Amino acid sequence: MLSAFVSSFRTPDLRRKILLTLGVIALYRVGAALPSPGVDYKNVEQCIALVSGGDNAGIYQLINLFSGGALLHLSVFAIGIMPYITASIIIQLLRVVIPRFEELNKEGSAGQAKLTQYTRYLSIALAVLQATGLVALAARGQLLQGCTLPILADTSVFGMIIIVLVMTSGAALIMWFGEIMTERGVGNGMSLLIFAGIASRIPAEGRAILESRGGAIFAIVCVAALLVLITVIFIEQGQRRIPVQYAKRMVGRRMYGGSSTYLPIKVNQAGVIPVIFASSLLYLPNLIQQLTGAASAADPSWWQKAINTYLVNPANPVYIGIYFALIIFFTYFYVAITFNPEERADDMKRYGGFIPGIRPGRPTADYLNFVLSRITLPGSIYLGVVAVLPFLFLNMGGGGQSNLPFGGTAVLIIVSVGLDTIKQIESQLMQRNYEGFLK
Repeated sequence: MLSAFVSSFRTPDLRRKILLTLGVIALYRVGAALPSPGVDYKNVEQCIALVSGGDNAGIYQLINLFSGGALLHLSVFAIGIMPYITASIIIQLLRVVIPRFEELNKEGSAGQAKLTQYTRYLSIALAVLQATGLVALAARGQLLQGCTLPILADTSVFGMIIIVLVMTSGAALIMWFGEIMTERGVGNGMSLLIFAGIASRIPAEGRAILESRGGAIFAIVCVAALLVLITVIFIEQGQRRIPVQYAKRMVGRRMYGGSSTYLPIKVNQAGVIPVIFASSLLYLPNLIQQLTGAASAADPSWWQKAINTYLVNPANPVYIGIYFALIIFFTYFYVAITFNPEERADDMKRYGGFIPGIRPGRPTADYLNFVLSRITLPGSIYLGVVAVLPFLFLNMGGGGQSNLPFGGTAVLIIVSVGLDTIKQIESQLMQRNYEGFLK
């Protein structure tokens, strides 16, 4: 592997792409550490120390994960990449509801460019909403609960509008960074930015566990994290290969087809999307409480107590059970809208392909649907187990929830992005007759 890295840097074109990717990631991390104007950075640091790294900001924990810790510091890149991810998911879901979007998706590069433009517009709108909500919570002292220090030095309307504009501009710049890395760099730009944000938190979180819980718990956490990583890598690489045979056909004077290939169906066909959906849905009740001020009521009602007990505390068994069930539901839901067996069967029939022993057309679609339903169950259970593992082994001995980025969404992103980037470098090396990573 090290020799392959040396070979990649010896290739001028590939070296230029890798250096561009590293340079953009460095700029992203600088912006994540740069405070927004009007924010009292010293008070923010003291508040984060008081609330143990910002664990109590539950509604924004997922977004803070994607921003690499920039959210709770209210930096220029505090909003992070989350608006673009949300907009992409919404546009993808709207393809099922709006026929025009499905037509654009089938038009090729021109239609994809139009959908990308819609995604950008929606990302900016979501960034404005998220920045406004974030600044409003910070002004009311509800962003870092348990800290009474003023986070914003200027709470006037003009001052808060400036902060919102700066954060929105930062989100737009991050979106541009991701597209530049995708077009001119190596790997998927948006995924690499998330990867960089998560990886930047590993040393600090590891040190926090070592200082607060001792060397024994730290060693157990490291071993458990290593086992989780190995398991995730093994399952992420797993796939069901359905054999496909293409019949021979004459096109002009040339003979085409007659080859054998396979249709890969991954065990984790949905990726990390079900975990994001489930986390966002569980954070919604807490968000309503924070925005309405109900969470700080002196005499909360029964539904407020239920939310605080079962839907906010990750150590509660009810929370873990609901989280696990939501992940399984969203796994089936997302796979159903992204993988269309009828469309795959029609494509194979159009190009003269068939599954041995299965008739083309409707029988092929039924067979694909059967295989997909069988393989989605273990994939959804795998996602649920990986997502709830941090709540099970990081709460040993009390101490509340930990932000260690080796569980749930974080570990899935680290593994998937790492594997995808290595495969892309490998493919470019193989094109130049170099010895690649996979031996």
